[in-house]
Amino acid sequence: MSHRLQFTAKKLVRMALLLLGVSLTAFLLMNASPLDPLQTNVGQAALGSMSPEQIAKLEEYWGADTPAAERYLSWLGSALRGDLGVSLLYRRPVLEVIGQRLSTSLWLLACAWVLSGALGLGLGLLAGANRGRWPDRLVRGCCLTVSSTPAFWLGLLLLIVFAVWLKILPIGMAVPIGGGQATLLERLRHALLPGLTLSITGAANIALHTREKVVDVLDSDYILFARARGERHILRRHVLRNVALPAVTLQFASIGELIGGSVLVEQVFSYPGLGQAAVSAGLGSDMPLLLGITVVTAALVFGGSLTADLLYGAIDPRIRKGAAAQ
Repeated sequence: MSHRLQFTAKKLVRMALLLLGVSLTAFLLMNASPLDPLQTNVGQAALGSMSPEQIAKLEEYWGADTPAAERYLSWLGSALRGDLGVSLLYRRPVLEVIGQRLSTSLWLLACAWVLSGALGLGLGLLAGANRGRWPDRLVRGCCLTVSSTPAFWLGLLLLIVFAVWLKILPIGMAVPIGGGQATLLERLRHALLPGLTLSITGAANIALHTREKVVDVLDSDYILFARARGERHILRRHVLRNVALPAVTLQFASIGELIGGSVLVEQVFSYPGLGQAAVSAGLGSDMPLLLGITVVTAALVFGGSLTADLLYGAIDPRIRKGAAAQ
């Protein structure tokens, strides 16, 4: 138990340093952006008709007249107190904007995470168990094709087929237009098509890695001994247990890929989630909102990796015994 607590404490310290580095990198990149926040959000024509006093107030509002180091240290001090600032575009607290957008994106990310894990594991087991035969060649060919396909192109293709031609799924948005309070079924229906886009791209990598692990396990000596003994259900009793650990690693590691892919997918499907808010914050030079989204998404990715590490002991008894012996 003490080893688990020490391990978790070290991970949390690394997480704090990681979030610090991520926020600093995002700030420096956005500060080096050639976009002028005043021209981007107000317009050159409107600026030309303003007085110097009005322009000075706008520069103060967007922080254009404040040194970069002072802006970052001011933001960091407020963030350490739990205040990520106020969004310059939405004029609302950043935590409120992120909470609203994240609650919408969770439907999309949850659908994609579950579908990619189940689909990738199933296809990997199918390909590995039929190595060299047509199911293996079919799965590998499809996965390699999908891995080299941009997510936005795949989303447009699914949008044309299921929303335009077949008309069985909505074109976009997170809820029906003008529908008032959306039900759970309506939210899932709107998240299905963008979630399917993310899950297909994510499942390809999981399937290929799982297939290689299944092949390694099937070539091991204990599988040869089990076959010599005439054991049945080798795939379920032996292969699946040994594939479970890397499958968990891949599944939780895919959280970062899903969050990154959701930025493009939400743009294609006009899905008002966290990815679309990040694009708006970047193009609109909304520094507090972009830094807040960057820190929150980095924390989600790191939290997924920490969860996977803590689950290892429950999946593999050898790790649990090794931790207890230390």
